Amino acid sequence: MCKGLIGKKIGMTGLYTPKGAYIPVSVIQAGPCVVVQVKSEAIDGYKALQLGFEEKKESRVNKPLQGHMKKGAGKCFALLNEFSIEGSQEYKMGQVITVDNIFKIGERVDISGTSKGRGFAGVVKRYGFSGGRKTHGGMCHRLPGSIGSSAWPSRVVKGKRMPGHYGNHRITVRNLEVVDIKPVENLILVKGSIPGARRGFLEIRKPKVVVTK
Repeated sequence: MCKGLIGKKIGMTGLYTPKGAYIPVSVIQAGPCVVVQVKSEAIDGYKALQLGFEEKKESRVNKPLQGHMKKGAGKCFALLNEFSIEGSQEYKMGQVITVDNIFKIGERVDISGTSKGRGFAGVVKRYGFSGGRKTHGGMCHRLPGSIGSSAWPSRVVKGKRMPGHYGNHRITVRNLEVVDIKPVENLILVKGSIPGARRGFLEIRKPKVVVTK
């Protein structure tokens, strides 16, 4: 069985359980994905599927990718990603994989995506620094303060938290519970929030380690 799917973040909403509890959920369009390439242990050294998600105009894809995608699936896609396989199930190039083929209600998933980019930010916004004193004579309200010493180490140490590009990082949220699956609309609803902006691409994978609360 394939261990994951490519998806797209739709947004957030909420559901009520049979007991009347309100649960915030994230709505994801998971698939359908098309098998572009099948990797085997004999040829590639490991078993995996390369999946394509969301059809794209051929004119907007470069020539090498056009040939690769059309050879496997006969069409071009906006995103390619690779997922490992477990078990003896066989897949063919061009085969369509849907959300209900892989996931089921109640299980846990790991979701990876790119966080929202917030541009250049200072240490107060980026790392939550408290800032300088707001009293008479204080002139370092939102500055990072001392970043090194002239005696030792006579340099700025690696990893020092300083102003810079905030966001736009790959983030993985682990062990989110699948609350509901709507196979007709290719939707999966998971409990809690997920990284990224609306319409951002996501990877939904079966977890390496399942942690239940």
